[in-house]
Amino acid sequence: MGEAGAALVGSRDRQGAGTKRVGMFEVILTRRKRFGWRWQVCDQSGKIFADGFERTRPSAKYQGERALFFLLSQAYLRNRSAASSED
Repeated sequence: MGEAGAALVGSRDRQGAGTKRVGMFEVILTRRKRFGWRWQVCDQSGKIFADGFERTRPSAKYQGERALFFLLSQAYLRNRSAASSED
């Protein structure tokens, strides 16, 4: 019922460059009685990072995956800007 996405995000620490494992994220789609579909983007521990509600399953799947992509891209951009400010 869910789509999974993993993230390897590059980061720099004081000793040099490297990558660290951020974790697995999952898009969970849940059918709601007569009302549509709820989507959630969660991590392995169940913490919800984004959620929403759509009338159709394809639109819920699209919005959930869009939120997952946005979440991963923001983590990449944040780490990239932090690395460039250390230079």
